[in-house]
Formats: sequence, structure tokens, C-alpha cells
Amino acid sequence: MAIEKISIENFTVFEKTELEFTQGINILIGENGTGKTHLMKVLYSACQATKQNVDFGQKLVRVMLPDDYKIARLVRRKPGNNTAKIKIVGVSNQKRKSLETQFSIKTKKWDAEIHGKDGWESELSDLSGIFIPAKEILSNSYNLNAAVQMNNVKFDDTYLDIINSSKIDISAGRNTFDKENKLKMMECITEGKTVYEAKADEFYLKVGNSKQEFNLVAEGIRKVALIWQLIKNGALEKGAVLFWDEPEANLNPVHIPIIVELLLMLQRNGVQVFVATHDYIMAKYFEVKREKEDKIMFFSFDPREKEKKGICYEKKEIFGDLKYNAIASSFNTLLDEIYDMGD
Repeated sequence: MAIEKISIENFTVFEKTELEFTQGINILIGENGTGKTHLMKVLYSACQATKQNVDFGQKLVRVMLPDDYKIARLVRRKPGNNTAKIKIVGVSNQKRKSLETQFSIKTKKWDAEIHGKDGWESELSDLSGIFIPAKEILSNSYNLNAAVQMNNVKFDDTYLDIINSSKIDISAGRNTFDKENKLKMMECITEGKTVYEAKADEFYLKVGNSKQEFNLVAEGIRKVALIWQLIKNGALEKGAVLFWDEPEANLNPVHIPIIVELLLMLQRNGVQVFVATHDYIMAKYFEVKREKEDKIMFFSFDPREKEKKGICYEKKEIFGDLKYNAIASSFNTLLDEIYDMGD
């Protein structure tokens, strides 16, 4: 079960783009404002729309949060372009189904045209999405959903959904040997286990016989503790699609190899992965640690023709083969400056 491809037209920074993904790990790189997060949010919304009670257009609005919840504001602003179109193709048990939406600058609220919803639900009902935002959120979980519903604070649905996924245990029985290995890998970083106390509606990091409030734990450790919790709860099993926005943010670089190894293990177990990153070390570690059967694809988003053609992209199986590589270019510029200092 996986997202196979997307066609996207006149949506935010994209003018007309079609991308085909690997069922393994898809690594998105590019400068800020090139649409990496927007793309992942669209795909995540499609994963959520496999549920009967989730409307694709409404979910898209709730993860993007345009002003006044108007989906029309997601149409790319350019003379002559007043309609956005999105088509996503998913595959399950060798059956392909598509989900399509269309809306214009005149569309009210989230009332977009949706096509293919019935087939998308029936054939891809086991396609579940998990979106991990760049900013850690579990330390702010207390009554957050209620506060958002009361309009006291404003968070997009990726934050609310990840909190709910962290609270609900959908696993059955004892941990498998494979799951235990993944949990122990994360514990090498956290040095403890994540605990959710429903009565207090709070998360804690338990180390030995003591527990520590999440907000007192370093943010990088909290992000890893979140992954530990998702694995423990059974949210990252075969058939899941994981979207992780900037996993390297606030993370000690020494822990990046462990995170990369975990993501490789997840894709070997049937989890499709999308990662948006600005980090050279993380991108290169996927090449260092990959095995022959691992499915990895690098996507580079190029903003140089943004005003004329929208965001362009290229994809390669090898990180160094990308012609436009913002991460590698920045790294090479730094090396040049270091060498110049020695002259």
C-alpha cells in the first residue's frame, strides 16, 4: 500500500508538476518556500481521506490553514490561472485508485469538487498516514484539541492528529522482536521510555523509576520520544505512510545515523516514508547506510524559474547525481570559505 504519484496544477507554489514516488523512502530537498511541506501535507490529506468521515477538501484546508478556511486561497496567484487541480494515485494489492480535487478562486470555504472518493475509501482503506511536524508538540498536548475547537489557539491538523495518534494504542499483544529492536534503537537516544497519563493528559519521559515532564526534556529528545511512542502504539506498521518534516531540527547530529537506520528499517517493513530535509549529513547517511534492496529516491525542488514556471524538480536515486542540489551547494560553499581562510 503506497502513494504512487501526484499531479498538481496551480496550487500554492506549483504551476504544473507531476511526481512519481518510490514505495520506500522519498527524500525532499530544496530551499525554503519551494513547496516541500505543502506537497507532504497534500499527500497526508489524501491518506486521511481514506476514512469515510474525512473529506479531502476540508482536510486539505485544515492542514494548510488558509485565512478564513478558504480553499480558494491555495490557488496559485498568477494572471490567467484561477483553478487548482490535484490528482493522487495510490496502489494497494496491485489495484490503483485515484483521488482528484478541483477548486477555483471562487470556491467557497472548502467546498471543492472531489472525484474518486468511493473507490479511494474501499480499495485503500488500510492506507494510514502519520505526519510529524518540524516543531515538537507533545509537550503542549494538554487540552490542545479543546483549545483549538474553542478558537483559543490556532494549530493545523498535523499537530492535533499526531497528538491523537500518540495517545491511542492500536497494537495488539506483546511487542514483536522487530518492534523491540526499533524501540531499543530509540532508547539509545532518549535513555528512557515515553509514558502518556490519560488522567493528567500529559506525556512524560520515564527513566528507570522516575519520570520527567516532557517540557523539561530537550526538544530533540522529545522528537525521538514521539517516534518511540508511535512505534510502541503500532502506528508505524506495514501499510502506513510516514511524513516527517525536518527530522534533523533540534537533533544532536550524533543521533542522525540512528534515525536514518530506523527509517530504513521502517521501509523494509512496508512503511512508505517521506522526509523533507535541509541537512547534508542526513541526506548522505541514507546513501551510506542503504542496502541493495532499499528503495530510496531523492527529489530536488528548484526555485530558479519560480516566477515563470513555478517550482521545478528533478529526482535521482543518488544524492550526488542531482544537478540542482541546494544542500550540497551550501556545503561546498562552506568548504571553499574554510580553504580560503587557510591561504
